[in-house]
Amino acid sequence: MASPPRRDGAEQPKRDVKNHVLFEIATEVANRVGGIYSVLKSKAAVTTAEYGERYTLIGPLNRASAVVEVEALTPTNPHLIGAIDAMTERGIEIVYGRWLIEGAPRVLLIDTGAGYKYLDEWKGDLWNAAGIPSPSADSETNEAIAFGYLVAWFLGEYICRDTERAVIAHFHEWLAGVALPLTKKRRMDVTTIFTTHATLLGRYLCAGSVDFYNNLKNFDVDAEAGKRGIYHRYCIERAAAHSADVFTTVSHITAYESEHLLKRKPDGVLPNGLNVKKFSAVHEFQNLHSHSKDKINDFVRGHFYGHNDFDLENTLYFFTSGRYEYRNKGVDMFIESLARLNHRLKVSGSKTTVVAFIIMPSQTSSLTVEALKGQAVVKSLRDTLESVEKSIGKRLFERCLGWKEGDNMPDEKDLMTNQDRVLIRRRLFAMKRHNLPPIVTHNMIKRL
Repeated sequence: MASPPRRDGAEQPKRDVKNHVLFEIATEVANRVGGIYSVLKSKAAVTTAEYGERYTLIGPLNRASAVVEVEALTPTNPHLIGAIDAMTERGIEIVYGRWLIEGAPRVLLIDTGAGYKYLDEWKGDLWNAAGIPSPSADSETNEAIAFGYLVAWFLGEYICRDTERAVIAHFHEWLAGVALPLTKKRRMDVTTIFTTHATLLGRYLCAGSVDFYNNLKNFDVDAEAGKRGIYHRYCIERAAAHSADVFTTVSHITAYESEHLLKRKPDGVLPNGLNVKKFSAVHEFQNLHSHSKDKINDFVRGHFYGHNDFDLENTLYFFTSGRYEYRNKGVDMFIESLARLNHRLKVSGSKTTVVAFIIMPSQTSSLTVEALKGQAVVKSLRDTLESVEKSIGKRLFERCLGWKEGDNMPDEKDLMTNQDRVLIRRRLFAMKRHNLPPIVTHNMIKRL
């Protein structure tokens, strides 16, 4: 890692590259919002195993999630202590601790609210430094600016104390990217990486049903961003991509998209994926699969009560999940493909049933009455049958215990009482249903 010249013209001392410190910055550190939370969580164990105390995640302080996801600790790194103390003395609250996930990585959560007193000053500086506008009414951009300046502040405090080790700062998405042009403008002795998981403008264009990939080369990006009211956000993302020493994406298609929309070809692709080593033992994977499928079967029995005319042993479960965006996440294509599959299954006379799940996070007020009722009805049936089964077993045991040669063998008439039959009949009548099962399981506050 090359050291830039100091302001007095002298060369800064070389830093230890092999023993470098890694800071990973994202708005979803210990704060589940979207897919980046899963990315960070899935790689934390491997990264912590390799870096140990040299790895720290930085994110904004969300008190509601931090109280359940983070165990507060006292830092032991003197450089880290000094940087935190310097900001704390200026009224910035910082929580340092252990993220309670596999690998238990160290996290540093910064209270962005404490930085809002500097927000107007920072907005002016961002305009002067990078020509990035910032409308006052955009709360998400305000939060990104506050977080970005606080991260840049922290990095500046840290690198002036830890002068021996090289420092790498890895940023995810535009919401965490404001600090990147600041580190470049201030000529900080830190190597930066910016990873985009999907471009901001690309998401808006796709949501607008344009012929996206066939027209990537032809878009007037400034005009398109301006028409959608996201020009300032686009400027932040583009500045982050161009300010970073290394620019990466998570797929080749996103790299192609970034090259045309952000006007920089990514230096590399770091694909997202599954931790296959987690399921390397076949028997463990099979047991987990069987256990999970039993849970899904239980849900399906309750959800489709009254319409359980299909064999669960001959049922396939399909899943799609992602952000609550109908077109961007391909839900429109998923539903269309299900309709075509349904037609083919009926035409071919197939006995296979397909149950499809669309899993997307969104604000809800409660579970639907029908969804709760279905699970309650099936649970009542199960509880009743278990009670009857226990009673039958007890009576069978007593009959066998008193059996003598010449007595008749116990049969079903002796084992099931009239009371048992009445209980079962009640549960069977409760299973009757005249309406179709609900499409959604929750009452949603916002619908597409």
